[in-house]
Amino acid sequence: MSTHWARAALSAYRLGGAVVYPLIGPYVAWRATLGKEEHARRGERYGRASKPRPAGPLIWVHAASVGETNAVVPLLRAVLGYGINIVLTTGTVTSAQVVREQLGDLVVHQYVPLDLKPAVQRFLDHWQPDLAMIAESEIWPMTILELGARHVPQVLVNGRLSDRSFRAWQRRPNLAEALFENLAHVVAQSEEDGDRFAALGARPVTVSGNLKVDTPPPSADERTLATLRAQVADRPTWAAISTHDGEERIVADIHRMLRDRHKGLLTIIVPRHPDRAKALAAELTAGGLSVVRRSSGDPVGQATDILVGDTIGEMGLYLRLTEIAFVGRSLTGQGGQNPLEPAMLDTAVLSGRNVQNFRETYQRLIQRGGARLVRDQEMLAGAVNYLLSNASARRDMIAAAGAAVQDMRGALARTLKALEPFIHPLVVKSQLDRRIGAGDAGGGA
Repeated sequence: MSTHWARAALSAYRLGGAVVYPLIGPYVAWRATLGKEEHARRGERYGRASKPRPAGPLIWVHAASVGETNAVVPLLRAVLGYGINIVLTTGTVTSAQVVREQLGDLVVHQYVPLDLKPAVQRFLDHWQPDLAMIAESEIWPMTILELGARHVPQVLVNGRLSDRSFRAWQRRPNLAEALFENLAHVVAQSEEDGDRFAALGARPVTVSGNLKVDTPPPSADERTLATLRAQVADRPTWAAISTHDGEERIVADIHRMLRDRHKGLLTIIVPRHPDRAKALAAELTAGGLSVVRRSSGDPVGQATDILVGDTIGEMGLYLRLTEIAFVGRSLTGQGGQNPLEPAMLDTAVLSGRNVQNFRETYQRLIQRGGARLVRDQEMLAGAVNYLLSNASARRDMIAAAGAAVQDMRGALARTLKALEPFIHPLVVKSQLDRRIGAGDAGGGA
């Protein structure tokens, strides 16, 4: 595809979005019935603002879901310290809850508009951002093109490209270049990510490291934690977190293999998608295991085999109940999940080998000795058994994981440095607006 045809394809995409737009309503309404949209705020998905635009310079920040939102919170707090207003968009109900808990009224939260021309135009007409910051890998063609048409600088922060995404863009190099040339700066998580963005036409590209490393570890309610710790008492424990379909059966089999060797063994399973928990608990119970779902409020008894963590926002609670964590989507799934949270919360990290999406993070943990990759169920069972049996080896891995995390810190400072040319003019503008406003107030007195 030539550059000319790539731009023609993007123009067709823009026109096609206008045609499809009237047909999207039933789809959004259906999502609302599933709890995936806030019914009262569905208008925001069409770009209809539910709040007024604050006066002065404004930055639009988009973070897709919970992980991206948590990663950018420290960055947003730093930007807010300059006196710049922020409208933060996310795409999920759970991420909106995170925004309320972490930032409250410090930012204006809206659900991200659908990537269709009427919705994006309506959103931009209202908010009129002076700068757009996109977190990680949210590449929406219509949004990028509309921002470009309005000459709004766009910066991708904490940028990453998975193997799959990179291969997909490589098959359409001219299309990628026609989009990525609209980005004023890409701040990538790793050297590999930076090289990939540059290969697709992004300029300039700098490398910051992962913003997630500079966030505090997930918290836990102290009273709830004390209650669960009292219920678990001195039982040996291990956790399998962010698991995907098929991995829970592996974990259950390992529990059966090890419970005679480690009397009172409690296995904690935290599925990546909590809506699978009911069926999962039924399957485990049918397999002869005693299961407690966290959402039920039932206590963890001495006979409980499996605690299923099916609540949102309590990963910090589950990880504080153990010193061994297997991170899922890595044995039966592809890509892996982020191991930083367990590494931050004093656990020895285990994972399958399919961790392409977090390759550099795992490499840093493995080099230090804080993580270990396993090939299959048998190897995972052996690793869990070894760590349950050897407290000194477990403590060594925990210390190594903590040291690796410390080595990786600094992404926030590097990101702020890369953003300085874009934020400084807004700071100057904000200060000038305040002086003019103060002068007008004085003149009218």
